[in-house]
Amino acid sequence: MRHGKKINHLGRTDSHRKAMMANMASSLIKHKRITTTLAKAKALRTYVEPLITKAKNDTTHSRRTVFSYLQDKEVVTELFRDVAAKVANRPGGYTRIIKLVNRLGDNAEMALIELVDYNTTYKAEAAAQPEKKTTRRRGSGKAKKAETAPVAETEAPVSAEAEPSAEDNAPETGPAKGEDKAE
Repeated sequence: MRHGKKINHLGRTDSHRKAMMANMASSLIKHKRITTTLAKAKALRTYVEPLITKAKNDTTHSRRTVFSYLQDKEVVTELFRDVAAKVANRPGGYTRIIKLVNRLGDNAEMALIELVDYNTTYKAEAAAQPEKKTTRRRGSGKAKKAETAPVAETEAPVSAEAEPSAEDNAPETGPAKGEDKAE
């Protein structure tokens, strides 16, 4: 029976699993998103999130602790410099798992795991939503039309003056047909 055993062994030995998790965590920190199977993504989330939390406290002890898990000096440096600075105000939940279509070869469930603060797609949508405040009051449309109408009238003459006419751009080669040559 496996009562209370919450770790997913992923069909690997302990040493193989630790090495795989270290490599996947390093790749996630380097590339900010990786595609893997759903089971590995869920296991990676429980592996990498405590490391990111530890990186928020930049001490020699926490650096050595994180290095013992990742075994890559460049990744540890990037984690403590860049990633920890971005997630400083976030209380947790540094990764997001998005399910993808199943893999063609063996129909395995695939997923994309990414660092939340590095995805600009969701940040753009979140920034656009607060600007979309509208009210449904009577007469508000008439007031907006009245305010915008004078603005449009003042802009039209300015744009007409700014654009040079075709006569101004024509080169002066000589008098046109029908005009007197002597002036």
